[in-house]
Amino acid sequence: MRAIPINTYDSPTVILELIYRLKVKDVMCKEVTTAGRNTPLREIQQTMRRRGITGMPIAESGRLFGIVSMDDIIRALEGGYIDEAAEMHMSRKLIFLEEDMPVSFAISYFEKYSYHRFPILDKTNKLVGIITSRDIITRLLVEINKEMERIERISIPSPDALQGKASMEFRVIRNDFENAGHASTEIKKLLKQRGTDVKIIRRVSIAAYELEMNLVVHSDGGTISIEIDEQKIVIVSRDGGPGIQDVELALKEGWTTANEWIRSLGFGAGMGLPNCRRVADQFTLVSHTDGAERGTVARAEILLPHKEEEKEGVRHENG
Repeated sequence: MRAIPINTYDSPTVILELIYRLKVKDVMCKEVTTAGRNTPLREIQQTMRRRGITGMPIAESGRLFGIVSMDDIIRALEGGYIDEAAEMHMSRKLIFLEEDMPVSFAISYFEKYSYHRFPILDKTNKLVGIITSRDIITRLLVEINKEMERIERISIPSPDALQGKASMEFRVIRNDFENAGHASTEIKKLLKQRGTDVKIIRRVSIAAYELEMNLVVHSDGGTISIEIDEQKIVIVSRDGGPGIQDVELALKEGWTTANEWIRSLGFGAGMGLPNCRRVADQFTLVSHTDGAERGTVARAEILLPHKEEEKEGVRHENG
């Protein structure tokens, strides 16, 4: 099982919140069965059968060298070299995840690559786990059940409980993947407290998260803020550099300036700003690469339904 029927655009709000909040280390299997480079493929085959797994990392003292999959075993049986050492036939072209990455990026890996599993490394590049699509789905189901139980125990505030203007601002640090997603999570909490429509919350959450991650990945650090009044919600991200050379190009899906290291972590896919513009009613992006105004300001505006329109909709629904 590889495909995960979840995306960051139209999935239910509770699932979006979970895949942004949960880290890979919260989902991965920490008990990893490994083999050494000199382990015969036949022995690996027997271990796979005994443990009911379809792939095994080849690692020594925490250092990952490769992976032997069931396909490798089948080829070894057909080719008559099943008794040869793992290092002679293991896959060395590895794609891995880091334990502090959001689960949302693990989901994107399963969508992008035709692999059944990914090894997980810590900040020192030591093998600390392995993840499959089943691990993600199982954990999400558990967390969704917990969330539903929590919601049932609390009273949801009415739309009139919190009114008027409101604002929040958060500092976002460059390459701080550990805390990535904090600002967008707090913004979502505020909107829930105000009794904002779930569809609006979903759109704002996507815009806030994408702008926040854009600051983490591409900028030298900056701020993300939200301003709310009776007509609209405005999310603004500001940074002090390095600036965007071609704004129109930056808004094209798949275009990215992320370096190889960032992309190896699963970030910088070139979908952040396009996703933000797609969910916003109005979106502007202004950037300068030098001078006193060096930096980028992105502004996403999402309109709120008027109270009279809401009442009219209720009247139509009630006949």
